[in-house]
Amino acid sequence: MNWKFWTSSSASGADQSSPIGRIAGVLIAIYLIVVLLLGWWWDHEPDLFGVRENAADYAQAHNEKLVVGYITTATLIRLGNTLLDKRGGYLSNDVFPPGVWMDNMPNWEFGVLTQIRDVTRAYRIDFSRSQSQSKEDMDLAEAEGSFFFSNDSWMFPATESKYREGIRFLQQYLTTLADPANPDAQFYSRADNLQQWLLGVETRLGSLSQRLSASVGKRQLNLDLAGDASAQRATEVPEEKETKTPWLEIDDVFYEARGQTWALILLLRAMEQDFGDVLDNKNARVSLQQIIRELEPTQETIWSPLILNGNGFGLLANHSLVMASYISRANAAISDLRSLLDRG
Repeated sequence: MNWKFWTSSSASGADQSSPIGRIAGVLIAIYLIVVLLLGWWWDHEPDLFGVRENAADYAQAHNEKLVVGYITTATLIRLGNTLLDKRGGYLSNDVFPPGVWMDNMPNWEFGVLTQIRDVTRAYRIDFSRSQSQSKEDMDLAEAEGSFFFSNDSWMFPATESKYREGIRFLQQYLTTLADPANPDAQFYSRADNLQQWLLGVETRLGSLSQRLSASVGKRQLNLDLAGDASAQRATEVPEEKETKTPWLEIDDVFYEARGQTWALILLLRAMEQDFGDVLDNKNARVSLQQIIRELEPTQETIWSPLILNGNGFGLLANHSLVMASYISRANAAISDLRSLLDRG
C-alpha cells in the first residue's frame, strides 16, 4: 500500500515537471535558431567603396576642402569605422554567442586591422614628416598607439573604445590638415614616402603568400643567409624544413588574407589619387593600377560553404593556393613599382 502511494506520487511529480522540461527545451531550441541566424547574418564581408566619393562626402559633412592626403586619410577613417560598425559590430573580442563561435569574420577583422596599423605607422613616420629630424604629429602618434591596442579585450578597456579613440585622433589630424590657416598637420606626397609604405606592403603580402601556400605543405631550404658570405645568425637552424598550416587554421589564414587585401585595395585606390602627380611624373600610374587589378579577384564571391584544401592536381580546388596566386602577382608588381619610383 505504501509502495503504491509512493509510485503514484512519483508519477504525479513527473507529470508536473515534464511541461517545464518541454518549455525549457523549446526555449533552448529557439535560442539556438536565433543565434545561428544571427551568426549567418553577421558573417558578411563589407563591400568595396569609392574612395573619392567617400572623401567628398566626408568633406561636405565637415565643411572642409579636399587637399593632398585628404582622400587617403578619409579612406583610413572609413576602414576603422567599417571595422567597428559593420554587421554584428566588432566580433574579435566577443564572449557570448554567436560571436564567440565565429572565426571567419574575426580573422577578416584582424587582416583589416593589420593594414590600418601599418598605414597609421606610415603616416606618423613618413607621410606627415618632411624629414627624419622633423617633429612627429601628436594626433597620429596617439592614433597609432590606440590601434596597436590588443584586438581581443572585452572590457577595461574594451577594444572598440580604444579603436574609436584612434579614429577620433585621425579625424582631428584630418581637420587640421584641411585647415589652410593651420600648418601644423601636413601630408607630403613624395615618391620616397610612397616607396617606404610599399616596402611594408610588399613584406606583408610576401608573408601572406607563404602562409597560404603552406596549406598543402612544402619542403623549403633555408635561405636566411643567401647572397652574403659574411652574414651570421644568432642560433643554428635546420638547412631544410617542412612547413604546413594546421588543418583547423587554413580558413583562418584565408580570411585574414581577404581582410588585408580588401583594405589594401581601398588604400591603393586612395594613394593613386593623393600621389597622382608623383605617379604621373614617374610614368608609374598604370603600374599602381595593375597592382589593384591583381588584388581585386581576391574579393570575388566564395560559392563554396567551406574553404577547400585540395592537394596538388587533385579533384578538389584549393582556395588558399588561388588566393596565394593573386597575392604573389600583386607582390611582384609592387616590387616593380618600387623600383620604378626609385629610378624613374
